[in-house]
Amino acid sequence: ACLKAIEQQEVACSIIPIENTIEGTVNASIDYLYHQAQLPVQAELVLPIQQQLMVAKENQAIWQQSQKILSHPQALAQSQMFLEKNFPEAILEATPSTAYAAKYIAEHPELPFAAIAPKLSAEMYDLTIVEKNIQDLSVNQTRFWVLGSENLAISFPLSEKKITLAITMPSNVPGSLHKALSVFSWRGINLSKIESRPLKTKLGEYFFLMDLVNDQPEKLIEAALTELELIGAEIKILGDYPIYVLSTL
Repeated sequence: ACLKAIEQQEVACSIIPIENTIEGTVNASIDYLYHQAQLPVQAELVLPIQQQLMVAKENQAIWQQSQKILSHPQALAQSQMFLEKNFPEAILEATPSTAYAAKYIAEHPELPFAAIAPKLSAEMYDLTIVEKNIQDLSVNQTRFWVLGSENLAISFPLSEKKITLAITMPSNVPGSLHKALSVFSWRGINLSKIESRPLKTKLGEYFFLMDLVNDQPEKLIEAALTELELIGAEIKILGDYPIYVLSTL
């Protein structure tokens, strides 16, 4: 919904989750940006994520009897251990966002349901937090991408700069990935991440998602990309952007 809204120019920017400490890459976001969208990444926000279990005030005394737990799929996955221990029989229902789950709970206090969402959602919708910080790991961070055509003024502390590429190498060429990595290696360009995603054409065909630490001269990086193209690579630049890291919210 966020991606379609910005494509249709209904909003100036969208913020989407791209990777989490517990669950890893949000593949749906990556695949959409590669296959369907032309939305440049303007910035990355790295935020601490603390999930709370919340109910309508009317259900505060009976929250342990909740029959259904609502939240975004990522939040449900991040709280899996807590849910298996405390709600083994409850129905887990995915919602478009954690805020949507909290809003639904607030609007339906007659239902024995609970939501998993950040503390802010409880404050916004006047819900009661009955269990705090239920995520599986105490150190739980999520990378968010800010997408849009305009640069935004962000007042968070700047960490570093990064370039994200989606690269497709020629099929059936021995050592093609090794050649692609060598392009960056001998120039001293650091790759902070590399992973493969299916091209959705046939089995065994992939594109490679690469994060480059952008601390080298611009001409050096341009030369690396030119060499990649010379060895047959197809390159889609998803973004050249600053990273902002928050330790607390």
